Amino acid sequence: MLPTRAAGVQLHLTSLPDGRMGPSARKFVDWLAEAGQTVWQVLPVSVPGEFGSPYSSPSAFAASPALLEHPDAPVGEDELAAFAAKHAYWVDSWTAVGGDLAGQVRFDREWGELRRYAADRGVQVMGDVPIYVAADGADHRAWPEIFRTDAVAGVPPDAFSETGQLWGNPLYDWDALAADGMRWWVERLRRTFDLFDLVRIDHFRGFSAYWAVPVGDTTAENGRWVPGPGRAVFDAATRELGPLPVVAEDLGDIDAATDALRRELGLPGMAVLQFAFNPDDPDKSHEPENLEADQVVYTGTHDNDTVVGWWDTLPEVRRAQVRRAWRAAAVTTDGEAEPSWAMVELALAAPCRLAMTQAQDVLGLGTEARMNLPGVAGGWSWRLEPGALTSAHAARLRALTEAAGRA
Repeated sequence: MLPTRAAGVQLHLTSLPDGRMGPSARKFVDWLAEAGQTVWQVLPVSVPGEFGSPYSSPSAFAASPALLEHPDAPVGEDELAAFAAKHAYWVDSWTAVGGDLAGQVRFDREWGELRRYAADRGVQVMGDVPIYVAADGADHRAWPEIFRTDAVAGVPPDAFSETGQLWGNPLYDWDALAADGMRWWVERLRRTFDLFDLVRIDHFRGFSAYWAVPVGDTTAENGRWVPGPGRAVFDAATRELGPLPVVAEDLGDIDAATDALRRELGLPGMAVLQFAFNPDDPDKSHEPENLEADQVVYTGTHDNDTVVGWWDTLPEVRRAQVRRAWRAAAVTTDGEAEPSWAMVELALAAPCRLAMTQAQDVLGLGTEARMNLPGVAGGWSWRLEPGALTSAHAARLRALTEAAGRA
């Protein structure tokens, strides 16, 4: 479950020097332990989509063989049979679209070894679950009855997009899912908790209400809010799987009903410091003084710029707000010279149970190291240079983590 007061670093497997499991993954775990970090957060380990995004995978269950250290390792018939029996609910959906079952066996084998390596060093692994699946992917083909045919996913127009965002993912037919006891979602979470210690569920807003865009529309403007399933998915999963080690991604346009649902379920939410310090924004939920214990605070997520890139483009009126926050939290770092480390220190000082930073921010890298730009195809390709994270970085991060009572 979520630690009571801890710290961690976000770095996807593809951003490791090797770009996959193997020596650099184990070295990163060693570095986390040296730095006093107890959570390693990764992006979805699913097969990436057409433009490299792990959030548009052709399968909600299958893992990416591209992350293997030994992609050609032998797999015995007994292993294949055991894996197929354990994952009988979904393996046929994967093989039906040409997926290789041996690759899934190899992934479970290597991932299990890496998880054990991390656990032995006091590091938990946090995963990520996209709420929606890819159109015409394995899940859409195998279980067409649980998806709507009249509308697709998106988000409404806002200050950042006059026409909204048309994601195009199939929307769930929640009535059909309920009639089957939410079986697909229970099995998806079963698979997820088999892979991770903690899990962030993306777009938690969609369980409260979701934006449905008519099929055929070229923008999201004509969509409408439709009530989601509420707590039904989580109740069904809890009955079979026990307490759910879930973090709710409650970023963006979050209404009172969504916040109430999260609190009712007892799930920690998220806060991102880069969303704070804006006097013109009525949403003050990310301001350091408004953060709560039952949250995970981030310097920035994979969808944000690095702190240095953010700071470089921040107007002076917002920089002044940041400086005030640094003073209020007694940040010891010279923020003008090292804004990323000052923000790391600010996150660690927060009351939130878990404070997360991106590896790029530990290194003080700029926009060139940004992982993703939402709404723009491509990205996802940033990679850590071998040896970039040093013992000096670890010692500095450990000292700040210990000073904040998070070691």
